[in-house]
Amino acid sequence: MTSRLHRLALTAAALVLALPFAASAAPVPLGSLQPQADKFKVILTPPAYERTSDELRATTDSAIRDAEAALDQLAKQDPAKATFDSTFAQIDRIVARVRDTSNRIGLVQETHPDKAVRDTASEMSVKISSWAITLDYREDLYRALKSFADTQPALTGEDKLLFDEILRDYRRAGLELPAAQRADVERLRKELTQLTTDYSNNVNQARGPLDLTVEELAGVPESFLESPGVKQPDGRFRVMMNVTWHTQAIMENATSEDVRRRAYFIRQTLAKDTNSALLATIIARRTELALKLGYPTWADYQTELRMTKNAATALQFENELVAGLQKKFTAEVATLRELKAATTGQADAVLNPWDINFYTEKLKKERYSVDTEQLRVFFPYQATLDGMFRIYEKIFSLTFTEVAPPQIWSEGVTLFAVADKTTGEPLGLFYLDMFPRDGKYNHFACFTIAEGTRQPDGRFSVPIASLVCNFPPPSADKPSLLQHDDVETLFHEFGHVMHLMLGRSKHGRHYSFGVPQDFVEAPSQMLENWVWDKTVLDTFAADYRDPSKKVPAEVIDSLKRARTATSGMFYRRQLSFGLLDLTLHTQTKPDEKLDAIALANSVLARVSVAPPPDTAFAAYFGHLMGYDAAYYGYLWSLSIAQDMASVFESSPDKFLDEKIGRRLRDEVYGAAASRDVSESVEKFLGRKQSTQPFLKFLGVE
Repeated sequence: MTSRLHRLALTAAALVLALPFAASAAPVPLGSLQPQADKFKVILTPPAYERTSDELRATTDSAIRDAEAALDQLAKQDPAKATFDSTFAQIDRIVARVRDTSNRIGLVQETHPDKAVRDTASEMSVKISSWAITLDYREDLYRALKSFADTQPALTGEDKLLFDEILRDYRRAGLELPAAQRADVERLRKELTQLTTDYSNNVNQARGPLDLTVEELAGVPESFLESPGVKQPDGRFRVMMNVTWHTQAIMENATSEDVRRRAYFIRQTLAKDTNSALLATIIARRTELALKLGYPTWADYQTELRMTKNAATALQFENELVAGLQKKFTAEVATLRELKAATTGQADAVLNPWDINFYTEKLKKERYSVDTEQLRVFFPYQATLDGMFRIYEKIFSLTFTEVAPPQIWSEGVTLFAVADKTTGEPLGLFYLDMFPRDGKYNHFACFTIAEGTRQPDGRFSVPIASLVCNFPPPSADKPSLLQHDDVETLFHEFGHVMHLMLGRSKHGRHYSFGVPQDFVEAPSQMLENWVWDKTVLDTFAADYRDPSKKVPAEVIDSLKRARTATSGMFYRRQLSFGLLDLTLHTQTKPDEKLDAIALANSVLARVSVAPPPDTAFAAYFGHLMGYDAAYYGYLWSLSIAQDMASVFESSPDKFLDEKIGRRLRDEVYGAAASRDVSESVEKFLGRKQSTQPFLKFLGVE
């Protein structure tokens, strides 16, 4: 039981957060922040975004040309006069500038309203990626760096880390191989750049329309039917199964099993025709490349740079969790099957994949009194966003100010500046692009625009990010209303923004998202815990029709029980994705005839609920590109995230504790990739890492 003194402390924190957020005012001119930027020697200028195909081509050519000129100078320097700054630090600065260009073009590729511009951005992304690969094989650069390395310089800290990592990169690129083998490695890497881009473009371009009558949509919320673009001129309703929130609305609510089945098959066969054979080719090329570089599998090659260090450790982690969740998973499947039997009156009812979400929602409503659709009224988008801002301002000691963007890539995009609350030092800029439109990236993500770099003149160019989301848009008579899951997603993705804004490092490659890929989600996953806390929710969640009404405590308790009630199924599904990824990438022989779809489906069937054989989840699983042999990292990092969250839970002000928040900012977010992340985590924890909070979270302790 909480003491009265402790309850008063929480109430006081809530009152502080109830103050109005500055975003309600008109955006201020970005130039008005320049005096503070000058005071702290900060560059606070967002880049210009390419608006046409010609501009994209010109930008790309210029970036490569300028980089080549700078690299030529590096390679030609007198070895006797070479220093760490003129070799290893210099190549890091040059590559960081190109990386920022690539990041910006990648954002255009995923968000620009004009398909022709998006297609050109995709071409330019491939061009830059291919150039970056050739950079690894410039022997004159390698000689210049190796010549300095052979002097065995006495380096420490971030300089030593950069030195070791760049030499490791050359080894991983095959520079120590004979010329012919090195040429093969370079060819394979370039080929993979194009193949993986093609796969990702096929995912982005896949469309899954399903036209239904109002009768077929029984059970689906009225708010969905009223959403822009859903109702068609002929009176029917068009559901786009490639749009995540459309999919959720049908799979969680449609009472017709036939409708759910049809919707499921459309979703699970998106990009099947274009990506099935392509995926097999990509897996074969990755395997071939790994073998040429001396690694047993592609997963071993990829995990060398991560916390796990090898594929065996990642597989062991996943398989141990599968076994640990077996009893819970089996019981939950039986519960949902019994619920279906009771609902349909068929004692021998079979639980199909398209039933999972529907009966999970039904279980929440009937057994735990949780109606996620009814909860929407407590989470109007703008109030939720403003409330989240106030929370992050408080725990991280920040201020957010909406500024007038000099340029945007689409209507509705907004821009904010982040500053330290105490000193006023500008720390970063972030854009919000929050609602769906045709051709836009169709999930939720934080895109890096600029990584944040120290300039040669000593000034710091701030990090810049864009949050790209697809929340339900407002309707004619209602604001955008979010599900509780959407709120969790918002807190998570904005956690990535915070990670980028707050990270500081000496060298470009050690920026925030330069941490190992199986850790990068942890700082954001930890912040998901905030939306499960009554005190936190009371600072912003209120019925938009009557703001005096808050989310009842018993509803939050029910939400928590409902989450644990189906955590076995949910996390076995996550494990099935991770093991699918690792299974595809632990092939020991290149085989373009590999039936990658069948192999993936067999893993899904073993670990989760078996998909029908004619579906092709892996053809639309975008994480297989860019996150390959890394999906296990979601749960690996979640274990760390829950350990870190437990520090807040045991603190005086819990999730609103400013002292703990500041320690998190300094030790984890601020450190970025400038040191081993295990050290950063343990400095924040004040102890060794533990898995106990994770087991408690899963409900299997």
